[in-house]
Amino acid sequence: MCIRDSIMGVLGGMVMSNVQLDIAFSTYIERLGVAVSLDSYLVSLGKAPVFAAIIATIGCYQGFQVSGSAESVGRRTTVSVVQSILAVIVVDAAFSVAFSRMGI
Repeated sequence: MCIRDSIMGVLGGMVMSNVQLDIAFSTYIERLGVAVSLDSYLVSLGKAPVFAAIIATIGCYQGFQVSGSAESVGRRTTVSVVQSILAVIVVDAAFSVAFSRMGI
């Protein structure tokens, strides 16, 4: 995840907060600094590429296992989604333990 994507996510959240919840842009920006610390933002920037690599690796591996039928494609797609979700949860838990021990 690059910084541009993070900025677009924040801007999208700001617009939706204004449209759906009538929260002013200035209030959103004010509260953003309180709700999201710089440390947690930087940690998320570091974890995102790791998760992306895990998902891409699992997806590619399962894609290469397809045996030529539409049924095989569907089965391998389902397997890759389930494996990716599980792997991201496990790796995120490992990150949490590591960051907790480092005091982050």
